[in-house]
Amino acid sequence: MTAQHTPVDVVCLGESMVTFLPTRRGRLADVPSFDRGIGGAESNVACALAAAGHRAKWISRVGADGFGDHLVEAIAAYGVDTRAVRRDPHRPTGVYFRTADDRDADHHEVIYYRAGSAASAMAPGVLDVADLWSGRVLHLSGITAALSPQCLALMRELTTRAPGRPLVSFDVNFRPGLWREAEESGTGGPGPRVLLELARGADLVFVGEDEAEAAWGVCGAQAIRAALPEPAVLVVKRGPAGATVFSRSTAEGGTDSGGVDGAGGGAGRDTDTDTDTVTDVPALRVDVVAPVGAGDAFAAGFLSGTLRDLPVRDRARHGHLMAAAALTVHGDLATPPDRAHADRLAALDDTAWADLRIGPGWTETTADATEASSDAPGASSAAPGVGPTAAHPTAAHPTEAVETRADVTVTGLSGTDEEVRTP
Repeated sequence: MTAQHTPVDVVCLGESMVTFLPTRRGRLADVPSFDRGIGGAESNVACALAAAGHRAKWISRVGADGFGDHLVEAIAAYGVDTRAVRRDPHRPTGVYFRTADDRDADHHEVIYYRAGSAASAMAPGVLDVADLWSGRVLHLSGITAALSPQCLALMRELTTRAPGRPLVSFDVNFRPGLWREAEESGTGGPGPRVLLELARGADLVFVGEDEAEAAWGVCGAQAIRAALPEPAVLVVKRGPAGATVFSRSTAEGGTDSGGVDGAGGGAGRDTDTDTDTVTDVPALRVDVVAPVGAGDAFAAGFLSGTLRDLPVRDRARHGHLMAAAALTVHGDLATPPDRAHADRLAALDDTAWADLRIGPGWTETTADATEASSDAPGASSAAPGVGPTAAHPTAAHPTEAVETRADVTVTGLSGTDEEVRTP
């Protein structure tokens, strides 16, 4: 096996673009300058997983230009293997500009320059299958399918169940504008139908309750599961309500919780004999710095827990913790929490978990700080060293907590202007 094909934990396939972020709020027409960053759903997941200690590979195509150089170098700096990224001398690297406002705001603006990009030329036969299958997990998103007919053909190939394929993870990532452009140009079919088809071929699917309603007209987690019975694991992100995870229980009485090894390439769910175990995991309360990047971070956290074969509840909790890390920084990417620290928080009992409140700087707290606070008032007896106030020794004192950028505070303490629940 060549160095390029060295086995990794996760392979992430998809377009990444150079992002231009405004230096101040306002219309794009009024913003005088921009900071350069990187953006891409799949590369975001790869970067978060690598930063969390997993072996991650990003596969894509970029232009033989300066922006392509920047993307490859920036993503590799997170510890991601980028050796399978191909350079295209004839097509450019995609770029986009956006305003600093919440993406859900009426005045939010995003302008993409990605038509005819190097990534849009990804196709069956162009990318090495040995690279694509070199991970325990292959992570995809619905964005890739909207880029071009070739990309859609590749996505259909990768979500077709075949012996020996890795576990296929698919984030629906419905982008109405992108699909509208594809349909108007004649380069893509109806986005909702295509996304449903691709999701049904995956082993693990992430979908937001809101995007399922927008794409397929189905409301509620149970209705979404009825529309997507095939994946062994379906994660429905419910915004402030948290996440609902459906994991398949087999007719023999076992539970297929979406463990990685040996999970890919099967025949899918037998809807006549298999039933689901349903796990509801409440979201965290977060003092938000910038409401972007949470969806990709949640997927990375859940995949991290899956790679470690954690219980389903803890996988979702790690997803919430990763999302909280993204929400408490500017930009799409954040430093994940120390693994031991995150494990302690994920192991809290339900009451202590409900009491957590995450603020800026919390991932800078080390596991040692958590251990040092094991005797703090309010610590959970169910998980020694962890509790509603124990994740930071001064969390019971609002003034000290603010001065030391407390990582976790409890209900009633002052925070930033905006508080949300993780996806």
